[in-house]
Amino acid sequence: MEIGLIAIAAGIATLEGLFTSIGEGNVAAHAVDAIAKNPESEGKIRTTMILGCGLAETCAIYGMLIAFLIIFVLGGRV
Repeated sequence: MEIGLIAIAAGIATLEGLFTSIGEGNVAAHAVDAIAKNPESEGKIRTTMILGCGLAETCAIYGMLIAFLIIFVLGGRV
């Protein structure tokens, strides 16, 4: 029973990657819209977009790290 709960917890932790991907897609779509409306500020918009996507990707990596810790640390105690 505990192994199943550990698997469910790891699956929930990896869902963060799914939602991060959705968020990064929204950021890129809005950045393209902003560049289309104001082409002069393309450099500032692109820099901000890349910084935001990098921060969001860091959250996804932390979610994956938590999933690995749940599987290998808690899974080894069962």
